[in-house]
Amino acid sequence: MNYVTRVFSSPSQIEESAWDALLALEADPSPFMRHEYLVAMHESGSARPRAGWQAQFVTLWRGDELQAACPMYLKNNSYGEYVFDWAWANAYAQHGLDYYPKALVAVPFTPVPGARLLARDPAARTALVTALIQQVRDEDLSSVHLLFAQAQDVKACEDAGMMLRHTVQFHWKNVAPTLPTSLGSLPPEGACFAVGRPGGETSGAPFTSFDHFLTSLQQEKRKKIRQERRKVTDAGVTFRWSRGADITEADWAFFYRCYERTYLEHGNAPYLNRDFFRRMAQTMPQHWLLFVAEREGQAIACSLIGIDDDTRVAYGRYWGALERVDCLHFEACYYAPLAWCIEHGFLRFEGGAQGEHKMARALLPVKTTSAHWLAHPSFADAVQRFLERESQGIGQYMDHLAQRNPLKPGLVVRGVSPPITEL
Repeated sequence: MNYVTRVFSSPSQIEESAWDALLALEADPSPFMRHEYLVAMHESGSARPRAGWQAQFVTLWRGDELQAACPMYLKNNSYGEYVFDWAWANAYAQHGLDYYPKALVAVPFTPVPGARLLARDPAARTALVTALIQQVRDEDLSSVHLLFAQAQDVKACEDAGMMLRHTVQFHWKNVAPTLPTSLGSLPPEGACFAVGRPGGETSGAPFTSFDHFLTSLQQEKRKKIRQERRKVTDAGVTFRWSRGADITEADWAFFYRCYERTYLEHGNAPYLNRDFFRRMAQTMPQHWLLFVAEREGQAIACSLIGIDDDTRVAYGRYWGALERVDCLHFEACYYAPLAWCIEHGFLRFEGGAQGEHKMARALLPVKTTSAHWLAHPSFADAVQRFLERESQGIGQYMDHLAQRNPLKPGLVVRGVSPPITEL
């Protein structure tokens, strides 16, 4: 294929403009694959070898031109990944084999679906997958895993013989119910409405207000959300928000105080350190939105939301509180951000990994995909059989979630019934 493979121990060794130019070509980019984000992870020490993240970024070149690249790490544990393979590691250990170190293509501590294999064209993407597997063979590693991948990456991995695994996240879409185009008047009682996909040819209009959004939900869901929001208001809590450069140094300091405390209350140190967020404020301020909860003039909690003006997508990321107020988490992490998305014309809010409770807040299940290659043939066969069984279980789980659909009876995502989408 006339490519030269180069492996770098730090993302800062790769030119920022070249990396971000490849990212801009992808169908599903996110701010968390930007060069500045990955450099901040590395240089802040948040993703460091001692914590199990040894960077080995794999790149393909033709002359001086970068053709393909991906963030690869050697891992000696499975923390901070959100696609759990501890059972695989235990099986290796029970047979006297080493599962770690393994190779991981992912964004550390960031379970946001999107581009992972940055490539100038399909041929370069295919070559990059081949280079990844060869790198694993050359270093005698147990396996390589590519997490939360976009569709083009999944296809390239599957074509290369990698195994696919599915997990479930919960996303909200800013699309109001619309009538089928063939109907010129209201349908009869019980007939189906349709909800289009933002940006697609069947898109419906966005919601005009938070109350408008609530009208798409079942009566009991509307009532519960209003009750939860009222509890926060009745407790004397108000919210303010800041975005980008308007987030002050004091705001960032307060955010980290809340974020760190919440982790420590659960018996863990936070994955990300102060220096990482300092770098975010300096190099990527335009991608952050901060909500601060206040009571009697004192800040008591906050949530930090990732945003992308180009794609009009918001990402629920971090939260913390210094005081306990009933339903404050729901307001800070869901209701206030959703209201903001509606007001500012954002098309989607991604709620992150896990959390069935998000469905009650109208975040619907979305199936995400990872790809896996194991060097040991017998274990690869065993994992393939496991994944086939697990995939059936995921299908049943999605069916179960569909029965808990919070939308009014008859409302569906256009072209899909029950209202479930897939990345």
